[in-house]
Amino acid sequence: MFPVLPSLRTTAAHGVPRTSPGTRAGAVAVGAALLASTGCGMSSELRGEMPTDINVTSPMMQEGQPLPSAYSCEADGDPVSPPLSWSGLPDDVGSIALVVDDPSAAVVFWMVYDLDPQLVELRQNTVPGDAKQGQNTAGDATYGAPCPKEGDVHEYRFTVYALEGNLDLPEGAALEQTLEAVADQAVARGTLVTSSE
Repeated sequence: MFPVLPSLRTTAAHGVPRTSPGTRAGAVAVGAALLASTGCGMSSELRGEMPTDINVTSPMMQEGQPLPSAYSCEADGDPVSPPLSWSGLPDDVGSIALVVDDPSAAVVFWMVYDLDPQLVELRQNTVPGDAKQGQNTAGDATYGAPCPKEGDVHEYRFTVYALEGNLDLPEGAALEQTLEAVADQAVARGTLVTSSE
């Protein structure tokens, strides 16, 4: 049913640490860039309203439901990245990017780009060998598991972007650089949203 993935690598499990007041300003700056790249303001002057036709699903996560502990810092053992599937990409897509973030905390947990446009899924804890991972808020080019403070309510967005082409950025590119590149090339998006409770 799904195409065979090329060589795969597992995603390392590093929780994104809670931000301290001293690093909050940097996170807010990144959050502003993220809002520009993930919200309705994304290149709106150039592209108009961004289509949200991409359908993002997961066999392990449900829209609006709590993020399973296996994908957070509450995991028994090392947390892993969740499996995701998508459909409804527009024609002539050059590549796909994935951004996993918490908009209220201005934190990016995972950035994957240059995914093959023929790809329709990411398997749990894997990234195709020809795709690249950019830095997350913690500065790691891996999946950083969400780690909310007890009692805090957060939304975790898994957003798939259809891009005009490849980003032509190296593995481990800086977060602001990848967010800007995604914003420049995105033609459509779709999001699966989970929560911390």
